[in-house]
Amino acid sequence: MTADEIDDLIARYDSLERYLDLDRRRETLADLNARRMDPEFWNDANAAREVEKKAAAEKSWLDDWQALTDARESLETWRLFAAEEGAGYDAEVQADAVTLRDLLESLEIRKLLSGPDDDRVAILNIQPGAGGTESQDWGEMLLRMYTRWGERKGYKVELLEWQAGEGAGIKGASLRLEGPYAYGYLKSESGVHRLVRISPFDASGRRHTSFTSVAVFPEIDDTIEIDLNPTEIELQTFRSGGKGGQNVNKVETGARFIWIGKLTNGETVRVAAESTEERSQLQNKERAMTMLKSRIYGLERDIQEAAKDAALGLQKSISWGSQIRSYVFQPYTMVNDHRTETKLTDVQSVMDGDVDPLIKAFLAWEAEQSTTGA
Repeated sequence: MTADEIDDLIARYDSLERYLDLDRRRETLADLNARRMDPEFWNDANAAREVEKKAAAEKSWLDDWQALTDARESLETWRLFAAEEGAGYDAEVQADAVTLRDLLESLEIRKLLSGPDDDRVAILNIQPGAGGTESQDWGEMLLRMYTRWGERKGYKVELLEWQAGEGAGIKGASLRLEGPYAYGYLKSESGVHRLVRISPFDASGRRHTSFTSVAVFPEIDDTIEIDLNPTEIELQTFRSGGKGGQNVNKVETGARFIWIGKLTNGETVRVAAESTEERSQLQNKERAMTMLKSRIYGLERDIQEAAKDAALGLQKSISWGSQIRSYVFQPYTMVNDHRTETKLTDVQSVMDGDVDPLIKAFLAWEAEQSTTGA
C-alpha cells in the first residue's frame, strides 16, 4: 500500500468520525445503562428488551470504533518509526494499514444500515427454479455460501427447513441468521441468482444456465403485532425430511402454515412457511408461524418502500422476481451484480462466503439512489 493510499485511509477515518457523532452515542449508551439499573426495569419485558437491544447496538458501534482507533494509532506509530529509522518497519506499516482498511470498510458498510429493520434477525429462504438436479445443486451451493458468510461474521446460523433434492442438491431450504445487522446486510440478496457453468451432471459436458430465488425477511418479535384471521390459515403436518434428529422420517414433526389473504394494497397473496429441523412438532409449528408472520411483514414493508420510492421518483428493480446477480464458472469466471454492475473475478472466494464486497456495493448504490432520486 502506497503512502498516498495510507493517507487516504486516514482521511476516511476522519470523515467517518464526524459522521458517527460519537459523543451522542456515548451519552445515549450512558442513559440506557442508567435505565437498566432501575429495580423495576424488567416489569415491562418488551420495553426492557428494546432498551437492551439499543444498548447493545450503541456499545457495538463504540467498541468497533475503539478497535479502529487503536489500529490507526498503531499504524501511525509504525509510520513514525519508519520515517525516523528507515525501511526496517515497512512490514509493520503494511500489516497495520491492511487492518485499518478492513476495519474501516466494515464500519463504512454499517453506517449505511439505518433502516427500521436493519438490526433484526434475518430469515433467508432458498428456492431452486425449474431445471431439476442442476438447479437443485445450485440451490445447495447458495445455501453453503450464505452459511459460510454468516459463520465468517460470527453470526448464529440455524437451518430452519431443508428438503433434499432428487439425486443431488436441495428442493428448498431456510436459514435463520442472528447477529448485528443481519437483515440489513442480507436484504441485498433478495432476488434471482443465475448460474452459468459446465454441468457436472451432463455427460456431454454442455454449458447450463440455472436459476434460484433467494428471499430475505426480517424476523419479527414481540414488539411487532401481525394479526391474522385463523380462517385464512391452513396447517399442514408431515414427516420431516431434514438432516438430523431421531424423529426424522418417523413421525410427523414437520409443520407448514399457508396463509391466503389480502395485503394492505388490496392484493390477494398466498404465503407459506415451514419448519422441519426442530425435534418436536410444537417447536416446528412455533418456528413456522414466526416465519409466516415475518414474511407477511416483509411483504408489507415492500409495499411501503415501493410507495416511498414512487414519491421520490426512484426506479428500483430489486423485487423477488428480478434477476439480481450472475455467477459464471465457464468459459471465464465472474460474479456480476446487475444492479450495481459490480464485477468480481474470484468466483470461488464468493462461493466460500466472501459476499461482503457485493453487499457493500449494493448498500452504497441504494444510498446513492435515495439521495439523488436517480
